[in-house]
Amino acid sequence: MKETVSIDIIILSYSKDEHLKSLTVQTIATLIDSEDPEKIHFNVIVVESNKTLQPFQFENSTTIYPTEEFGFHKYLNIGIKLTSSPYVCLCNNDLIFHKGWASEILNAMDNDAAMLSAVPYCPNFHKKEGFPLNAPPLEGYFGLLIGWCIFVKREIFDIIGMLDENLVFWYCDYDFSNTLEKYKVKNCLVSTSVVTHLGSESIVSVDSKEHRRLTQIPRFYFSYKWHHHSYIRYKLETLLFKVKMALNL
Repeated sequence: MKETVSIDIIILSYSKDEHLKSLTVQTIATLIDSEDPEKIHFNVIVVESNKTLQPFQFENSTTIYPTEEFGFHKYLNIGIKLTSSPYVCLCNNDLIFHKGWASEILNAMDNDAAMLSAVPYCPNFHKKEGFPLNAPPLEGYFGLLIGWCIFVKREIFDIIGMLDENLVFWYCDYDFSNTLEKYKVKNCLVSTSVVTHLGSESIVSVDSKEHRRLTQIPRFYFSYKWHHHSYIRYKLETLLFKVKMALNL
């Protein structure tokens, strides 16, 4: 009998209201129902941003409430460091996992040892972008890689290091894609694996000021890191933005 494969699932959740909480519940439920538990074991870590829920635990998960201020990469790193399975999947909380999604990625990785990172096919994104369903694995980076569900072999972090915590929200997927390309780490779209992303409902629920903070400051850092803008320019842009925020400009 083949040994059960263990996969760490890191889910970032912001259960600000009952609707957003129900999205996390649905994500976990479809995940657990997607594979035969005798073949694949999901170790689910929910990193919850709404501290007022504590000590609530989502079913079939270990739910943690970090004391640190939110950062998309920061919270994913917390989950990664708490786990030890050979496979890790980094997830949003607004996903629907379809039957056999993980098996398909595992099969693709078994057939291609160089594939250390993979993304499933999202009908709401990849189809619109013209990527065919049930095609052979397609190698690529930004534009193909999506940030809401990234499946990797844990050994990838020995190559690229942990996720860059200077990025709070936006540009995280772009940064991860650029990092894979920089280190020549193979990433593929596995279109026989299907996970539907329902949309960025957590981010649209925040007020406009918070939305600006989560989206604009990362842009300055990303330009400094990848477009070779000067460090002084990055710091001045960030400082000016924070002053404008404080003055409600």
